[in-house]
Amino acid sequence: MPNLRLGALAGLATLALAACSSASTAAPPASSGAPAASSAAPSSAGGGGGAGAVTIIDNAFQPTTLSVKVGDTVTWTDTGSNPHTVTFDQGGQTSDTLSTGKTYSQKFDTAGSFTYHCKIHSSMTATVTVTQ
Repeated sequence: MPNLRLGALAGLATLALAACSSASTAAPPASSGAPAASSAAPSSAGGGGGAGAVTIIDNAFQPTTLSVKVGDTVTWTDTGSNPHTVTFDQGGQTSDTLSTGKTYSQKFDTAGSFTYHCKIHSSMTATVTVTQ
C-alpha cells in the first residue's frame, strides 16, 4: 500500500511540474516612457473600456502614478477621515469635495499624462498616464 501512495504522489508532482512549465515566462513589454502631456482635459462622460482605481488614504493618493488605456474610467475613493478633491492641473476640472466613502469617476478619452492634486491639501499630487 505505501508504494501505491508514493506512486500517486509522484504522479501528482509530475502533473504540477508540467502545468508550471507550460505557463508563459515572457516578461511584460518594456515601457517607452510616459506620453507627452496633453492639453486636453479628461472627459467626465461615463462608460469606457476598462477601469482603474485610486484610494485616498489620509492625505495621499494611492497609487501616485496610475496607467490606463484611452477609454478607461478611473474611480477615486476617499477612505480617510479628511475631505479631499480630485482637481486636474490641465483644464481645471475638479470633483466635488469627497468625504469618507464617497467616490469620483473620470473617463479618459485622450492619451497623455494628467497630473492632479487635492484643492484642499495642495501637497497631495498624483498622475494618471493614459496610453493608446
